[in-house]
Amino acid sequence: MTQSQQRTILTATVAAAFLSAFMGSSLNIALPAIGAEFRMNAILLSWIPTSFTLAAAMLLVPLGRLADIHGRKRVFILGLLVSAVAYVLAMLVRTGEALIAVRVIQGSGAAMLFATSTAILTSSFAPGERGRVLGINVAAVYTGLSVGPFLGGVLTQNFGWRSIFLLGTVLAGVAAALAFRIEGEWAEAKGEPFDLIGAVIYGAAVATTMYGLSRLPGLDGGALMLAGAVGLAGFIAWEQRAANPLMNVSLFRRNRVFAMSNLAALINYSATTAVGFLLSLYLQYIRGLPPQMAGLVLVAQPIMQAIFSPAAGRLSDRIESRIVASAGMALTATGLLLLVFLGPASPYWYVIGSLILLGLGFALFSSPNTNAVMSSVERRDYGIASATLGTMRLTGQMLSLGTAMLLFAIFIGPVQITPEVYPDFLAAMRVAFILFSGLCFAGIFASLARGNMHGK
Repeated sequence: MTQSQQRTILTATVAAAFLSAFMGSSLNIALPAIGAEFRMNAILLSWIPTSFTLAAAMLLVPLGRLADIHGRKRVFILGLLVSAVAYVLAMLVRTGEALIAVRVIQGSGAAMLFATSTAILTSSFAPGERGRVLGINVAAVYTGLSVGPFLGGVLTQNFGWRSIFLLGTVLAGVAAALAFRIEGEWAEAKGEPFDLIGAVIYGAAVATTMYGLSRLPGLDGGALMLAGAVGLAGFIAWEQRAANPLMNVSLFRRNRVFAMSNLAALINYSATTAVGFLLSLYLQYIRGLPPQMAGLVLVAQPIMQAIFSPAAGRLSDRIESRIVASAGMALTATGLLLLVFLGPASPYWYVIGSLILLGLGFALFSSPNTNAVMSSVERRDYGIASATLGTMRLTGQMLSLGTAMLLFAIFIGPVQITPEVYPDFLAAMRVAFILFSGLCFAGIFASLARGNMHGK
C-alpha cells in the first residue's frame, strides 16, 4: 500500500473519529436547553445520550461481523451517510421523544464507524506503526471532545441547539468525501454466512439489560436486568456451538491479553463516561454558568487527552502496554476521587484540575490498551476485535450513563431539575463519583493482570 493511500485512510478515519466525539460532547452542553424546550424531566433527559449509546452497543458486534464479510470500507462509508441523514432529521424534531428516536438512528450510524475504523487502520499499517496511528486516531477523538463543549456552547447560546446538528451534517459530508477516495477493500471473511440468530439474541439481551437498568429500583427493572443476563448467557452458549459465530468467544478464553485488555476498557468507560454529562448539569444548574462558559470548563479534560494520546500510542510501541495503560487507570481513579468533594461553591480551578488529571490518565490508558487488543489477534480477526473493543467501550458508556439514571431515579425522581431538587442532584452526583472512582481503582488490577506480553 502506498504512503498516499495510507495518508488518505488515516485522514478519513481521523475525520470520522472527530465527528462522533464532537457530536456527543457538544450535545451534552445543549441538554439543559433541550430539556427546557421540551419540558423533559431528569430521567427522560438522560435518554438523549443513552439512546444513542444503547443503539450503538446493540449493533456494533453484528456490524463488525458484517464488515468482515462484506467489506469494512463499505460499512464505514454507509455509517457516515446514515449519520448525515440522522443529523438532518434531528433538526426537524418537535418533541423530546422524537429526538430520542433520532438519536437511535445516529447510534446506528456511529456503530458502523466504530466497528470499522480501528480495523481499517490496523489492516493498513505495519505492527511497528500501529501505536502511532492509533494514537493519532484517539487524539482526533479527544480533539472532538475538546472542541465540542466550547463550540456546542457557543452554538446553543447564540443559534439554538439545532445548529449543532447542522454542523454535524457538514462534517459527515466532508468525512464521506474523504472515505470515497480510499482504494481497495478489506473483507477477510468474504463469503462466510452471517449469524442472524446470534445477532438477534445479542441485541435483545443488551436492550433488555439497559432498559431494566433505567427502570431500577423498581421490581420490573430487576426482572428486566435478570432477563438480559439470561439472554447474554444464552448468546455465549449459542456462539460456542455456531459454525460461523457472530463473535469468537473463544478469544476471551484462550487469549489473556485480549480478554483482560477488553475488561480494562469496559471498566474504564464504565467509570468515566458520565463525568461530562454530570458536570455539564452541575456547571449550568448548580453554578449557573451559561452553556458557552460551561463548555470552556469541560474542555480541560479532552485537551489533555488530545495532547498526550499520540505520545502514549508511540510509547506503547516500545514499552509494555499494560504498564502505560495501568498508570493511566491509576491517574483516572485519582481524578474521579477528587470530584467526589465537589460542592455548590467549589472553586473552578478545582474542577479544572480534576479534569486535567482525568484527561492525562485517559490518554495514557486508551491508545496503549487499543494497541494491546489489536496486536493480540490474527489479521482475519481484526474486524471482530475492533468491534469487541468498541462494544466494551459502548457497554461501559451505557453502564455509566445507566448508573447516573438510576441515581437520578433514587435521589430526584421523575421531575425537572429545579432549585428545589439541587441538593438531591448534588447527592446523586457525589454517590456517582464515589462508585466510579472505586470501580476505576479496581480496574488498575484488571489492567495489570493481562500479563507480561507486549502485543501477542
